[in-house]
Amino acid sequence: MLYVIWALFVAGVIYSVIHAVRKNRQHEQMAADWPRVQATVTGSRAGWSGGTGNMTPNRRFWPTYQFTDEHGRPFGGESEVSFAEQPVPGSPVEVAYNPADPNESFHVSSQTRTALGCLSLFFAVFAVALFWFIGVFPLG
Repeated sequence: MLYVIWALFVAGVIYSVIHAVRKNRQHEQMAADWPRVQATVTGSRAGWSGGTGNMTPNRRFWPTYQFTDEHGRPFGGESEVSFAEQPVPGSPVEVAYNPADPNESFHVSSQTRTALGCLSLFFAVFAVALFWFIGVFPLG
């Protein structure tokens, strides 16, 4: 029975990681040919992340930003990348925007790719450790 629960956990983690990697890759491919500009942080939206199971929720901040396109028209957006500290208004962030529709923009950050790599490695080691633990766990 423990092996079934382990297999369901591993399958769920694999599905989640694949979904996150595909979404990140889709953003990168879509924005690969888009112009990149320095945007200015105008504020932030506060929220919580984590808090599942026994974990304590963490306060996170999603910066809002403003930039101008090549014609000098101002546009704004909100980052999908959260910050642990509240971003300072006026600080720069790099943004890629769709030249056909500048209302569509993304905060360019290598943090997402790094976080996905670290999480994938963590869950792989965790799954192997759980498999080993189930093998040595006394059932009777």
